[in-house]
Amino acid sequence: MSDRPPRAPAAAPAPAPRPRLTLRRPAPAPGPAPAAPAAPRRAATPPVAPRPASVAPRPALAARGGAAAPGPAATQRLNKRMAELGLCSRREADEWIARGWVRVDGRAAEMGQQVGPLARIEVDRAAQGQQEQQVTIVMHKPMGYVSGQAEDGHTPAAALIGPRTHWAGDASRTRFSPAQLRGLAPCGRLDIDSVGLLVLTQDGRVARQLIGEDSTVDKEYLVRVQYGDRGQDVRDAFPQDKLALLRHGLSLDGQRLQPAQVEWQNPEQLRFVLIEGKKRQIRRMCEQVGLKVVGLKRIRIGRVQLGQLPVGQWRYLGPGERF
Repeated sequence: MSDRPPRAPAAAPAPAPRPRLTLRRPAPAPGPAPAAPAAPRRAATPPVAPRPASVAPRPALAARGGAAAPGPAATQRLNKRMAELGLCSRREADEWIARGWVRVDGRAAEMGQQVGPLARIEVDRAAQGQQEQQVTIVMHKPMGYVSGQAEDGHTPAAALIGPRTHWAGDASRTRFSPAQLRGLAPCGRLDIDSVGLLVLTQDGRVARQLIGEDSTVDKEYLVRVQYGDRGQDVRDAFPQDKLALLRHGLSLDGQRLQPAQVEWQNPEQLRFVLIEGKKRQIRRMCEQVGLKVVGLKRIRIGRVQLGQLPVGQWRYLGPGERF
């Protein structure tokens, strides 16, 4: 009977496991660390209410991206972006922005504003209506007229545009108005001694397509040449290696020219197809290989042909025509 009391102290070891439990309890104390992500959840909710706040970070991200590499967050001027999207020319974009016709991500655009590639650009219907009234004119430029502004006393080709010189065979229903001469600019060069297809437009999108830095629209020319004293059967006398140079291998103004299509159309006439359009390019190319140009006529720009358009007359680019 006296042996039973010692059993009570035997229960003393039982408390030992309890401290072990208490040691495990503090371990969860770091467990609140996973609760820390819950705090960001609260912080993430405020930005949802003010939508403009989601737009503001974009310039900051663009600034970081610009310092490193041109990533998707890189920004550019709004007028340039609008031109790249084919909405209008840079000049038109500035005009529209000044009139309040452009919105970016729901806000009125500002002159010189920077935008990212994901910016939503909206244009007012008034701008679209103005653009629909712009015209593009196709002319058969005669010799003796300059394609651009008047120079050295020579008359610009645009002076030929009027009701009297409007081609009777024009299928367009557009009627001539003096307002169509405002802002009408030539799309490409055609020097005073050359004839053929000349395009003038009020539409910045057309100008960019034809003479923009990234233009891929080709132009076709017929070029009558002489080689030395030879004005007939020039093809037989002209060396093949020089013809190859005309196709690729020449430079102008310190820059290598892009490849060109050059072939004989007849014994005295070459056919050129170019993408670029440097000043007097064909004449200067021919000079480098010993050829003299005695006649040059442009007959095509992209998919638009000179066709039967008489010399000194013009027509409107049709609504279904594309370069």
